Amino acid sequence: MPLLGWPLVLTLSVVTLVTMVVTLVAWPRVRGGRPLRVAQRVGLLLVTQVATVLLVAAGMNNYGYFFGSWSDLVGQTSSGAPDPATISRALGVKPDSSGTDHGRTGVAPSQTQSAVAHATQWSTSAQWSTKGRVQAVTIAGAHSGMSEEALVYLPPQYFQPAYRHTRFPGVEVLTGYPGMTTALVERMHYPSILLSEMAHHRAKPMVLVMMRPTIAPPRDTECTDVPAGPLALTYFAEDVPRAVASDLRVNATGWGAMGDSTGGYCATKLAMTHSSVFTSAVSLSGYYHTLRDGTTGDLWGGSPQVRHLNDLEWLLQHQPAPPVSVYASIGTNELGHNGIVDTRRFASLVRPPMSVQVVTVAGGGHNFRDWSRVVPAGLDFLARRLT
Repeated sequence: MPLLGWPLVLTLSVVTLVTMVVTLVAWPRVRGGRPLRVAQRVGLLLVTQVATVLLVAAGMNNYGYFFGSWSDLVGQTSSGAPDPATISRALGVKPDSSGTDHGRTGVAPSQTQSAVAHATQWSTSAQWSTKGRVQAVTIAGAHSGMSEEALVYLPPQYFQPAYRHTRFPGVEVLTGYPGMTTALVERMHYPSILLSEMAHHRAKPMVLVMMRPTIAPPRDTECTDVPAGPLALTYFAEDVPRAVASDLRVNATGWGAMGDSTGGYCATKLAMTHSSVFTSAVSLSGYYHTLRDGTTGDLWGGSPQVRHLNDLEWLLQHQPAPPVSVYASIGTNELGHNGIVDTRRFASLVRPPMSVQVVTVAGGGHNFRDWSRVVPAGLDFLARRLT
């Protein structure tokens, strides 16, 4: 049974209800001496509590898209080597094609069974020229040696003859940690929102490469080139744009980045540290300093210099500002260390040629609902700056 979805929640609901009923019925009927009766009743309570905790955890995961599979939950990567097929083969679209289907080979079996595969049902092949296409692919990094699944959204113009020679702007869209790529389609609705913004002439066609930043689960790498590996920053900043641009009609430079929470930190980091590739970023409730906790461990190999170079506020204080634009949104109810105070401090450090636009969401918090309210404006921000 899949970890994500209502079948597991409903099954655990039934199990929890049954354990409660059994506890109520069996409680007055336990037999034996006092120690044995106490042990039996404690056992009944423990079974009921475990079932309840599992139900709550499954419900929260179903809402938050934290873990998409059992292997994600236990911190295992998918078995087998990455499929060597190029992105264009997986999509069934040649880089120089007019958008027609050139003999689809499909994604590798390991990808079709993945947690992101069902998001590809967002449109049918008959709708590609009017709605666009979402497809699961595996992007292998030539320089980092890493690979990760992604959901690529190709806008309808990609499949229209009038755009057969057009190369489109690329945008990396990142979840928070640990994240679930499917949430970007099914909960955040990035393809649907971009389609709507284009229909209202507020945005232009862009190719969205939707991913999660958790490429070395269960560790949170914070999109950092960790000494002795993994090279997460190299993967997202260099490998992904190059791989996509080589196999699809997408510009190799002039990219945008967008993400929520940890994804927001990563998006801003990509733009600030690789401005030759990324010109702009959108951060939804992101933070702007280095983070160390139980999920990250020491990402800097004990080196203060490496830590500083991954601290966006330190970079603004000690290095020339890069020529990039940042759109930073934050909820007024986000009062923690990574909340509204941090966002305002970051904005106060920005100086030309870098620019920042801060948007506060009244009553907003750290959740999908409030991030979704800002996604349209964030995509419009990127569309105005990408060529």
